[in-house]
This record gives sequence, structure tokens and C-alpha cells, in this order.
Amino acid sequence: MHIFEGIVHRTADVKFVPGLATSWRVIEPTLWEFKLRENVKWHDGRPFTAEDVAFTYGRAPNVPNSPSSYAGYLRSLKRIEIIDPLTIRFHTHVPNPILPIDLASVFIVSKHVGEGATTEDYNSGKAAIGTGPYKLASYQPNNRTELVRNDDYWGEREPWARVSYRFIANDASRTAALLSGNIDMIDQVASSDLERLKREARTSVHETVGLRCVYLMPDFSRDGPVPFVTDNNGQPLPQNPFKDARVRRALSIAINRQNIVERVMEGQATATNQWLPPGAFGYTPDVTVPTADIEQARRLLAEAGHPDGFRLTLHTPNDRFPNDSRIAQAVAQFWTRIGVQTQIEALPWSSMAARASRQEFAMRLTSWGSVTGEAAFMLANVMMTFNRQNRTGAANASRFSSADLDRMTNAAVSIIDDEAREGALRDVVRWVAREVPIMPLMQLNHSWATRRGLTYTARMDERTVAMGVRPV
Repeated sequence: MHIFEGIVHRTADVKFVPGLATSWRVIEPTLWEFKLRENVKWHDGRPFTAEDVAFTYGRAPNVPNSPSSYAGYLRSLKRIEIIDPLTIRFHTHVPNPILPIDLASVFIVSKHVGEGATTEDYNSGKAAIGTGPYKLASYQPNNRTELVRNDDYWGEREPWARVSYRFIANDASRTAALLSGNIDMIDQVASSDLERLKREARTSVHETVGLRCVYLMPDFSRDGPVPFVTDNNGQPLPQNPFKDARVRRALSIAINRQNIVERVMEGQATATNQWLPPGAFGYTPDVTVPTADIEQARRLLAEAGHPDGFRLTLHTPNDRFPNDSRIAQAVAQFWTRIGVQTQIEALPWSSMAARASRQEFAMRLTSWGSVTGEAAFMLANVMMTFNRQNRTGAANASRFSSADLDRMTNAAVSIIDDEAREGALRDVVRWVAREVPIMPLMQLNHSWATRRGLTYTARMDERTVAMGVRPV
């Protein structure tokens, strides 16, 4: 549950769904006041109040056992002031024109249950209560989650009395389960099955361009030798090659992104050199996909002191997003052509995320979904300097740091005028394309398939929610 129940992405525009906050006003550039909906109750019958909101936002930057912090959403908050049970004020360090969007991205948890609650309390369901249209009935890790309708919900009554989420990791098994009638809907439709399901009379497919960018990010945490990087004789390199922008540019322009999109993704992605799709806030039309240039890549490597290349292991998840390990294999082939002999190590995402947070990898393939629909979200969380106090770089596991990027981003996000703010963000996008702290590869498309008789509102944020499924 959110202050706003969520952000629905039906087009490239970001739209609020009215939820637990009915209105807000800007008292001054660094002071916002929100009014909460009356007569909203938690699933256990207790009233929802501003105390719950304040508790949640105080807890969110330091959620126990979370693989990544929620601090980036709340980086502008200075303090929270409760005026009355249904009125809350947010004081920010600097003007933040997208504060409602940031706040909508953090789920509200109850204070009366959440105080002192452990990770196991939430996983078991003991502390997992909400205010939404469904209640948690049971949760079995890697198996299923069962929900029951909340008949006391303050909003529109849902058509489904029970909802069962099943976890089926294998692509073929998901498709087979849908076609056999064992389940009503699947997400992350395999690219190899998509056209078949579109032709199938028993199913309907629902698609949208996504906000998730697949990208590569090297290690910046070391100046000296880097794990999984050696010369051609297997000896560690004395210096981190990725600190040299020429090496990063060489690796980037060696990759034929369009080739990967067509052959690996079978068209279910769009080649890119930035992290948002056209139409999103901050998308920069003049930052185009680089043309693959093997000879220029070799020249850049030679200029950087690596005329014979080097050896590298690229780490990739094998269960995080469609075709993830296959994408990595294709990248490895392109890099090997320029003399960077690349091996692949594919890992389950749970293992890879934990190791990445400890800076154990030289280069990793990963992805990021900019659920706020604007450019600053990835900048603040993935590319700004890791700083717990400032709540920046919360997902910057590679520890890239640039005073220029930090300064440009901080300045851009404080601009109230939308047109001027977007112009400043586009300047940062151009800077990233030039300096290559990350190597964006593609923007994923998202697809769902349902049995005939059901429809699903495809979401750019890729979430699969029961509230989006309706009978035709």
C-alpha cells in the first residue's frame, strides 16, 4: 500500500492512481502538506493514520536484510511533521518537484505491527498487513502466495474472492501451465513463445514498452588489481583498467546492441544508449545507439595501454530478466573480438546481488527499472556517489563516483520548472553517454498472457498486480 496506491504507466506519461492521500499542497518550495483519506483501516481493523506514514519513511532507509536501500526515494526529506491524524507535512533539504512520485514508490507499513517486527515476521505474514483490496492469506517462498479479498476495503470491490500467485521460474513451464488451463495468467512471456501465444485462440497477450534498462557496469571500487581481470598470461593487472574512460568507451562501442536485440531478444527489447524509453521525462533524442566499431575499439584500448587486450570474467544473473545469461554470452563474443577475452559466470540473482553489494565482481550485467518514470531516479541510486548520510548511490554497488555527476544531478533535481529541469537532466544523460559509467544495452518490453475472457492493464513498471486483471 502506498500514500498513492501506485503509479500506472499506460503510456510514457506517469499518472497517479488516487490512493491513501487525497490531496497535497506546496506551502513553500521545501514544505509539502498531504491530506490522508478518512476512514481507511488496516486489515486488522486499526485506523490508518499519519503516524504510519511517518514510521514507514523513518524505517525505509534502513530496512533489515534488504539487498538494496529505499533511501534514494527519500533523499530529499529533512524531517516529517504530523499535524493531526490525517495531515502530514514533509520538510525537504532542497526543493523537490517530484516528491509525490518519490513517496508513491515506498510501500506504507503499519506502525503498530511494524515496530520491532523482524524479516521473518513479514515473510510469515504476521506483520504483513495492509490497507488494500486483498489480504495476505499465506506465503511459501519460491512456491506461491495466496490472497483473499478484503471486503472492508475503502475503494472499489475487486471481482476476485481469492488470488493465487504461483512462482514458475522456467519459461516453457509457465507457457505450458497457461495453455493447459492450470493457471489464468503469466508474466515475463518468453520471447520464443510470444508469437505463438498471440496466434493461440485460447489466450490474449498484453504488452507495453518497459522502464527497465539492461546495462553493464564495471568495478570502480579499486585503483589497483581487480578480481577476475588479468593480462593474457593470467597475471593480475597492476591498475584497474575501468578507471580509464577510453577502456569503457572501447567496450561499449564493441557491442552490436541491435544484433543482440534481434537475435537474442527476438525483438522483445529496444537497443539503447540511455536508461529511459522515448517519451519518458529526461529521454534525450540526440543520445543515440553507438554504431559497433571493432577497429575503433581496438585503437582506444591501445591508447589506454592495452594493445593486446586483457582477460575478463563477466558475471550475470541467470534468472533475473528474460534471456539475461544469453545477453551476457553475446556481449562476451563482441568483447573477445577486440582482444578482451571474456568468460561468463552465470549466477542466481539472490547470490549475485549479495556478492555485488560487496564489490566482488569486475564487470556485471544487471538491470534497473526507473519506476518513477524520470531520469533522476537511476542517477541518484545507481550513479551518484555512495553516501549513506546523503542517501545517494543506494544501489551503486560498483562504487562509481564523480563530483561532476553529483553536482549536475543535485542541481537538476532541484529545478522547479519542468522544462528547465528536463533540459538539465538531458545534459546529465549526455555526460553519462560520454563518460560511460554504465553501458546501457537495451530497454526491455514487458508482456503478459491471459486466458481468453481476461484482460490485463500492461504496466511500464512491469508489476503484476491482481488489481489489473479484469474479466472482459
